[in-house]
Amino acid sequence: MKRKVAVIAHAGKTIGGGLDELRRELRKAGVVDPYWSEVPKSRYAPERVERALADGAELVFVWGGDGMVQRSVDALAGSGVPLAIIPAGTANLFASNLGIPQDIGEAVRIGLDEHARTLDVGKLNGERFAVMAGAGLDAHMIREADGGLKDRFGRLAYVWTASKNIRAEPFEATIEVNDELWYTGKASCILLGNVGSLFGGVEAFDDASPEDGMLEVGVSNAEGIGQWARTVARTAVGSTAKSPFVQVTKAKKITVELDRKVPYELDGGDRKKVKKLKAKVEAGAISVKVPVEA
Repeated sequence: MKRKVAVIAHAGKTIGGGLDELRRELRKAGVVDPYWSEVPKSRYAPERVERALADGAELVFVWGGDGMVQRSVDALAGSGVPLAIIPAGTANLFASNLGIPQDIGEAVRIGLDEHARTLDVGKLNGERFAVMAGAGLDAHMIREADGGLKDRFGRLAYVWTASKNIRAEPFEATIEVNDELWYTGKASCILLGNVGSLFGGVEAFDDASPEDGMLEVGVSNAEGIGQWARTVARTAVGSTAKSPFVQVTKAKKITVELDRKVPYELDGGDRKKVKKLKAKVEAGAISVKVPVEA
């Protein structure tokens, strides 16, 4: 018996032959009348995913970037319905960490195959994420890149906005890990990771796994161009944890108190400024279709 397939697509994202090619590839594979919904912004995705689930969807294809995937994961987690990704965004970090290519035909084949992985997700301030969440420098970088810059320059937009914010004043942070004090002092960036790789295969966290029931936790107190250059260089050629400006650990539960409101982000999506972050891991919360070799 054929599965009931849903497609939730970000109308503003495209790869290859666009959504017309996606329709053709699905028809070729025997999916002739999927539940089909296009959204102008990723924030509308959760409601459409919920509609698809209520309509009886047994497999949900998501077309878009990490923000679109994050919003969909937030709605799909715990449902038991698998996620298939067509990576049509700028960075596509979740898809690239899982070996899903930016090829519509191949991504459709992977999505319709039986092979899937049961993965953890993080939950920060009540919202789930699949890749990473952070406060401080990375959130400033993402906030300023969103919109025109990212659309025009892709990943280079992040490099530009990071360079603009590298001199930002650090904030004071108190971080509890599993209900015990782990860090107190100045911080310029706090990262929570479910996977390890950033752009170009750079590993933000060593040995990160979305199947270990833990989140990666990192805090940096690097200030200015010199210290950030040393930190980034260490990340690119070796281990982030060996940088004198970085501390890392693993946790099931994290609470962060800040001395002032700072912006935070989830999977590249900008969120409002806050003084407190509460995060936890939801182990095995989502099933994702991946290549057999992954």
